[in-house]
Amino acid sequence: MKPTISRRELLKLAALSASSTILPSGCMNAGQSTRQGTRPNIVIIFLDDSGWSDFEPFGRHAYKTPNVEQLAGEGCRFTNFYVPQAICSASRAALLSGCYPCRTKVFGAHGPKDAGLNPKYAIMSEVFAADGYRTAIFGKWHIGDQDGRRPWDRGFHESCGLLYSNDMWEHHPENPEYWGKYPLQYFENGLVKIPRVTQEDQSHLTTWYTEKAVDFIRRNKDNPFFLYVPHSMPHVPLFVSEKFAGKSGVGLYGDVMMELDWSVGQINQSLKNNGIENHTFIVLTSDNGPWTSYGNHSGRTPFRQAKGTSFDGGVRSACWIKYPGMLRPGTVSDRIFCTVDLFPTLATISGIPLPKNEIDGRNVWEWISGNPSAVNPHDYYPFSTGSVFEGIISGDGRWKLHLPHAYRTLVEPGRDGSAGKYRQEKIGLSLFDMRHDPLETTDVKDQYPEVLARLLAFAEHHRKQFYPRQI
Repeated sequence: MKPTISRRELLKLAALSASSTILPSGCMNAGQSTRQGTRPNIVIIFLDDSGWSDFEPFGRHAYKTPNVEQLAGEGCRFTNFYVPQAICSASRAALLSGCYPCRTKVFGAHGPKDAGLNPKYAIMSEVFAADGYRTAIFGKWHIGDQDGRRPWDRGFHESCGLLYSNDMWEHHPENPEYWGKYPLQYFENGLVKIPRVTQEDQSHLTTWYTEKAVDFIRRNKDNPFFLYVPHSMPHVPLFVSEKFAGKSGVGLYGDVMMELDWSVGQINQSLKNNGIENHTFIVLTSDNGPWTSYGNHSGRTPFRQAKGTSFDGGVRSACWIKYPGMLRPGTVSDRIFCTVDLFPTLATISGIPLPKNEIDGRNVWEWISGNPSAVNPHDYYPFSTGSVFEGIISGDGRWKLHLPHAYRTLVEPGRDGSAGKYRQEKIGLSLFDMRHDPLETTDVKDQYPEVLARLLAFAEHHRKQFYPRQI
């Protein structure tokens, strides 16, 4: 499916990508680096399948998202934030562990009773809890459904939500017989609260997660906390509470976006109400791009392709970070970084030692906060789909290399909850100049042989380390 983007929007994207000498330097407050002697609270809001353009100010829609827009006005908006794989479990394991999927071998989307992430890879909740933080997850887990591998086993003091995707149930649009073998259950603190989730239950998920988060903030305002809110929405099937049903005027997806915006507002306001806004680091982003197979039940991205591919429509997510006193309000940055960097960055600014196991992320605080002398500590970031290594992007975000690989492209979108039709296509060895061609339309490897050689060397090194059997 080709991205729908006007020439004006394309020019704006290209202009933004070319502005790296101006925008990033405006993110950090003058004279600031990292706080000394404070332990910030951490809030991560992780959406499911939200498109890069789904919220203001990344995109403009008939429905309004004033709370996310307020978050952008109070913090920094990052336009070049990436996930290493545009599929649920792989993306979530990378976020929490700081490790690429090729290291943990968490690929794709894991189903009920799957092992998920090996406990030998420490995750943020375990490390923060061991250092005195109160920890909670309210939402979708999806990185392990076996004993010893669920949220309450992995450092979370409090938890509620689903252990995997909300479509893995008896009402699955394509394979209800298979998924119906496993009842979709709602857990609270290790106990099954709802043995078989219904459509009515799903309509309350966003509200339940939000209410739990707000209550957790209130109860822990006097001690440092790590709060992870991985929403089940807007992953299909879409559900919305009565308070937002029909409110967008543009259909169910718009209603869901308005409720997610409400959730962001409730959490942000709770930090203010409890007097802890100024020492809380809050980040909002998505696990990958939109699942465009579902047509009017999916989000928007201006970039090429979507979820399940290593094109930017799949692996580039909108990102907002608010850290009062440390990030200048209302700023925009195009400095590239990745979910794997959040773990080491947050641990560093919190004064918490990293785990003993090797991780792939790096502390990128000086880079993303706009220090003009900082450089990205990564030479490159790799991308994969499933267990296939498909390419890399340079650490400055300028160059993207696709290795030869097959990918799915949408032929016909579905409607009102039904899946559409894909076909398989192939891309050969390709180099894209992301500064001038963010839609990945024109292969420039012949024009830049020295860049091609450099990125191929990085890719070959990565392949030998993690994909020795892949030719």
